[in-house]
Amino acid sequence: MGRIQVQFLGSGDAFGSGGRLQTCILVNTRKSRFLVDCGTSSLIAMRRSGVDPNTIDRILLTHLHGDHFGGIPFFVLDAQFISKRTQALLIAGPAGTKKRVAEAMEVMFPGSSVVHQKFPMEFRELELERPHELGEITVTPYLVEHPSGAPPLALRIACEGRIITYLGDTEWTDTLIPAAKDADLLIAESYFFEKKVKFHLDFQTLMARLDDLRPKRLIVTHMSQDMLARLDTLGCEYAEDGKVFEI
Repeated sequence: MGRIQVQFLGSGDAFGSGGRLQTCILVNTRKSRFLVDCGTSSLIAMRRSGVDPNTIDRILLTHLHGDHFGGIPFFVLDAQFISKRTQALLIAGPAGTKKRVAEAMEVMFPGSSVVHQKFPMEFRELELERPHELGEITVTPYLVEHPSGAPPLALRIACEGRIITYLGDTEWTDTLIPAAKDADLLIAESYFFEKKVKFHLDFQTLMARLDDLRPKRLIVTHMSQDMLARLDTLGCEYAEDGKVFEI
């Protein structure tokens, strides 16, 4: 069983706190290379980290806010006109993903959603709490609490004998327990340190429920300036743009 590499190409929130790029997580296995979320700045993040977009075979989406899926129109146009992609691309996310991506492309680049692609592009809309086999990986989505015009998801990803769970954006909800339980790596939002805001998870709540989640390893991400000012005191691993972890 080989090592899996997880790189935070973008680790920031919607507002660029700390100058960080928006959410874009790259997972490298022996057989697959995929993104988890693709925020608006993701193509910039890939260029900055020397990642060839043509090597990405899948994009998994937690929810349909711009800082988590808004990079897809740029990714698709780059694939068509700059990177000259020929291999298939799979985009998997909540119900409504295909329609929202088309709408986003039309808002930003009118006419782009109906251009014939030079590469196969498939959308897979994920049913809740059902394992979906996507090539070499299996993804099980869980409904969380973060209104975004479509069901917001936590994603439990099985690949090469390991489990990676990304909670996306959410306040505490009990569906996080089966999504995260015993995961080899849990990636969790910690938007504020202790301030509780609706639809987001704070660090103190996350720590208080860690025994319920039981991850083997935890990395916090999607942090506001409040959290970024406390990084040296957290006592756990945290994401930074470009940072690589191995599991």
